[in-house]
Amino acid sequence: MSEIDEGFYSRQLYVLGHDAMYRMGKANVLIAGLRGLGVEIAKNVILSGVKSVTIQDEGQTEWTDLSSQFFLKESHLGQNRATCSLQQLSDLNPRVRVSAHTGPLDNDLLLQFQVVVLTDSSLDDQKRFGELCHSQGIKFIVADTRGLCGQLFCDFGEEFEVLDRDGEAPASAVIQRITKDNPGVVLCTDEQRHEFSDGIKVSFSEVQGMTELNSIGPVEIRVRDPYSFSTVDTSAFSEYEGGGIVTEVKETFKIDFKPLSEALLDHELLINNDYGKIQRHNTLHLAFQALHSFVKKQQRLPLPWCQSDADVLLDMVRELNTVAQLEQLDEAAVRKLSYTAQGDLAPMNAFIGGLAAQEVIKACSGKFTPLQQWLYFDALECLPEEEDQLTECSSPAKGTRYDGQITVFGEAFQEKLERQRYFLVGAGAIGCELLKNFALMGLGAGEEGHITVTDMDFIEKSNLNRQFLFRSQDIGKPKSDVAAKAVREMNPQMNITAHKNRLDPDSEGVYDYNFFKGLNGVAAALDNVEARVYLDGRCVQHQTPMLEGGTLGSKGHTLVVVPHLTESYGRDQSSSDKAIPLCTLKNFPYRIEHTLQWARDHFEGQFKQTPENVNLFLRDVGFVERTLGHGDAEALEVLGGVWSSLEEMQVGGQRPTSWKDCVSWARCKWETVYNNDIRQLLHCFPPEQKTDSGLPFWSGSKRCPHPLTFDPNNTTHVEYVVAAANLYAQIYGVNGTRDFASIREILETVSVPPFTPKSSVKIHLTDKEMKEDKTKDSDDAEKARLEELKGKLASPSLKSSAMQMNPIDFEKDDDSNFHMDYIVAASNLRAENYDIPAADRHQSKRIAGRIIPAIATTTAAVAGLMCLELYKLVQGHQKLSSYRTSYFILAVQYFVLAQPRRPQTFQVAGKKYTLWDDFLVEGRRGGQQEMTLGDLVEYIKENYSLTICSLLYGPSLIYSGQKDRLKLSVSDVVKMVTKKEIPPYKKMLDLMPSFVEEEEDCEVAPPIRYLL
Repeated sequence: MSEIDEGFYSRQLYVLGHDAMYRMGKANVLIAGLRGLGVEIAKNVILSGVKSVTIQDEGQTEWTDLSSQFFLKESHLGQNRATCSLQQLSDLNPRVRVSAHTGPLDNDLLLQFQVVVLTDSSLDDQKRFGELCHSQGIKFIVADTRGLCGQLFCDFGEEFEVLDRDGEAPASAVIQRITKDNPGVVLCTDEQRHEFSDGIKVSFSEVQGMTELNSIGPVEIRVRDPYSFSTVDTSAFSEYEGGGIVTEVKETFKIDFKPLSEALLDHELLINNDYGKIQRHNTLHLAFQALHSFVKKQQRLPLPWCQSDADVLLDMVRELNTVAQLEQLDEAAVRKLSYTAQGDLAPMNAFIGGLAAQEVIKACSGKFTPLQQWLYFDALECLPEEEDQLTECSSPAKGTRYDGQITVFGEAFQEKLERQRYFLVGAGAIGCELLKNFALMGLGAGEEGHITVTDMDFIEKSNLNRQFLFRSQDIGKPKSDVAAKAVREMNPQMNITAHKNRLDPDSEGVYDYNFFKGLNGVAAALDNVEARVYLDGRCVQHQTPMLEGGTLGSKGHTLVVVPHLTESYGRDQSSSDKAIPLCTLKNFPYRIEHTLQWARDHFEGQFKQTPENVNLFLRDVGFVERTLGHGDAEALEVLGGVWSSLEEMQVGGQRPTSWKDCVSWARCKWETVYNNDIRQLLHCFPPEQKTDSGLPFWSGSKRCPHPLTFDPNNTTHVEYVVAAANLYAQIYGVNGTRDFASIREILETVSVPPFTPKSSVKIHLTDKEMKEDKTKDSDDAEKARLEELKGKLASPSLKSSAMQMNPIDFEKDDDSNFHMDYIVAASNLRAENYDIPAADRHQSKRIAGRIIPAIATTTAAVAGLMCLELYKLVQGHQKLSSYRTSYFILAVQYFVLAQPRRPQTFQVAGKKYTLWDDFLVEGRRGGQQEMTLGDLVEYIKENYSLTICSLLYGPSLIYSGQKDRLKLSVSDVVKMVTKKEIPPYKKMLDLMPSFVEEEEDCEVAPPIRYLL
């Protein structure tokens, strides 16, 4: 790979990094077997960006392939699978060379590759080719799925070097104190916990006094608590004076792998992923071997739901166990494997295919810790919960696209799947994967079935790397439309409607009571917590099951929400502790994240908020009065910004009339923020300043800054001016330029006003101080300034000569718009002020653009797990033990699959309730007139023996004992108190009651859901 296409690989680069991607760009990969699992692995590997992928398959397309091979169609029946899939796989990523091989596997073929993946292969081939690959240094992976069971194996040879264990950024912390001791104890500042773990190595820098620590190599640490750790013997070192940063040193390490024939005998090499299933997965290790023997002997897989075949397979497993000596075999799992082995399920292939492709990436790049060496996974709890229902699953294959699924679950279940009505929110990465699975499963593909998908986003280039239903010709088109069209091509029977609505209160006219009541379930493929919380609330309100999943780099999670059985997604638990204190941003940054947020805030303030305020002022006569109502401090800032943006520079304002004015503004701005403001800060708090307790003021996380001097030959200095001047020109409609030479000429003529620090300036040390100052009454000088501003802004000539401004919305992915140029230069200059190491453009873009790192492998795995839960929802499983929530990290093969939690109970008047309980009241029973508030109070009293003492509708208190309101209809009371009409689409009002009978500490009560 000569040059990495950062536009295409943008989100993946934040997972893998440039070095790993360059190594991948040299790798040739062979994927053998192109049924559902093979094509899933191929898709993910091609999207990831290796040098070449060869797909090998001798077989012809059969009906059973269509239940999970998404690039095969009915018209391909009887044709070679690899040849039929070649074009579509090539189209996924034109940067990767994809070719098909339709002959058999042999040694000469395998020797051409750095990584070989076998799917749908015999144990003899696995052993034979495994030995060859091990001896020749070729990375070897075996992946297989049989019905609801899956298997993965890796052998990356001897001394495989792992260059980065987990891909996480090295942890670092600011030092508060270091003791002279053996071992020395390092105490970190209490702003945030250090993220070090026991036994890691760290390096020290910028330590004052005990400078010996700065020059020793990486040293091992022992964690004492979240704020301290012990290190080397410091008893003979100099006295610690202050400062210092401690940073984790990530070390490479080597792993020795066993070849498959040896690894088969080693149960220690099994990686657990569901702690309730350790015994089962040990049994499956033997059962998969027995299955190979069965096929070799019978020349076929066990027949679906055939008792005698299951008996034979079980005997084979027992035979193998005479050597393996497992204490206990999970015989029921062996039988179920036999019953379903002919099945081919899209969700299983999506999950195992995501994991296998991630191992290919590790093999090519040395990034992340490989699987050592076996992984088994099953979802046998998808089968009917009652044993007597299992026989209903058996149906002979009859030549339909769902045969691979009918083999496992039976025809009646397939018909039920096709009748489902589902709502998918989000057609991004997880949304695309879910839609693919839905199409293969036939969800909503029957006469009564339907899928509604909504996404208000349009396709961008950076989406193409993992949102695999989109191609470059789709850029700029709506995601939901293109995704719906793509899955209709996969399965022409799909009934799907695409919407472009954001899911929020504004779209409740579309997604109303009737819409939700017509659904069987909802799938959330969202990228933010706020939208998930809102959707979860709607699902609880309408008692609708919800599937939810999310990813962050190689981390994934899934959640299933089942009415009355599990807890829901819940309120926004994301704490605001991560928010950076304002005084840290303004005066005391100590990490690059702080300077980037500061740069982003400056961008928003100068190029978006101020122009928006000007435009509001020009078109809204009440703008000034409304702003004055927000307090004097804010009014001074906002109105001052508006006035200076409207007055030309020649008369003391900031409005440019030429490009030269824009350059002049940018140069003066540079001087203000990187020189004058720092000099003022140091005037208030000199470098030698002490606190009240006699300690140095500039210590711990407070880094003492130094002012910068503008240098027209310094690239970063000039880049700031170029970007800032061009953005300033854009908001005023002035034409700018990138011509450095002409800008340097203008800079020579700019006169920078002199600056003297003032003693009267107050600098806040805490956010609390800042808040208190904002709410204080302004002094006479500020009041006079406000009055003066009001007078100036009231001048008719100001408005008549003014023009609308052009606010700029920050867009991180367009390299020609100066946005990231400005952010990178602004942040790195401030970092230089405070001696914080600078960040390159790539890193700056991720932090300032709040980019969520993403990769196709994790997305595929998450969607696979979500659809396995979907099988259970459609079956109507009632046991909590049947369901799974999951959290996993593919980088280190860490998996937690566990039962969901039950909903919490609360008591009202001695009776237990959960979040799923409500008091459903029909406002117009039997077509009569709507009930009054008094009728409602009486109804609740009669039916539930509870006395309402108050009622809330949203934030509005609509009743707290007012007798005159009891005679009004409920909807009239709501309209009267909220002073708003109830929209005609609103068929249900959520009323939150308080009851006389409640205990004092009872904070929640079930809502009254009032049907209009």
